[in-house]
Amino acid sequence: MSGGGPGYGAWMDEVEAVREANQRYYRAFESSDLDSMSAVWEHSARVVCTHPGWSTLRGWGQVASSYFALFQNGGHTQFVLTEERPEVGADTAWVSVDENLLGDDSGVTVACLNVFVRHEDGWRMVAHHGSVVHAATGGLAGA
Repeated sequence: MSGGGPGYGAWMDEVEAVREANQRYYRAFESSDLDSMSAVWEHSARVVCTHPGWSTLRGWGQVASSYFALFQNGGHTQFVLTEERPEVGADTAWVSVDENLLGDDSGVTVACLNVFVRHEDGWRMVAHHGSVVHAATGGLAGA
């Protein structure tokens, strides 16, 4: 959407709302707050989550259990987010972002895609996929 046209302000408001929903996810994670994490996610069978190195989890029950286990770990993770790019469609939005981890996982970067859907009370996450970024070695094999 180009700047200044009709509806541009409303579209920018939605971009900011999605950015804030994404930030709520990371605040909940950093504080190991399961209630706040629960408020970020849609509670349905269609949600999916792939933590780095994990198999894909499907459904709110499995996803919630994964955060419970991660939060019981006792470690502390702080995220420095870079390359955060929100995109908004009619009722779906996504944020691509690099998570630069500090704390117990210091020095790790995870490339993530967070997908949100519009609900009456705001944007809810339906998918999170994170993949560890490995140092480049001169290009993609076979590319």
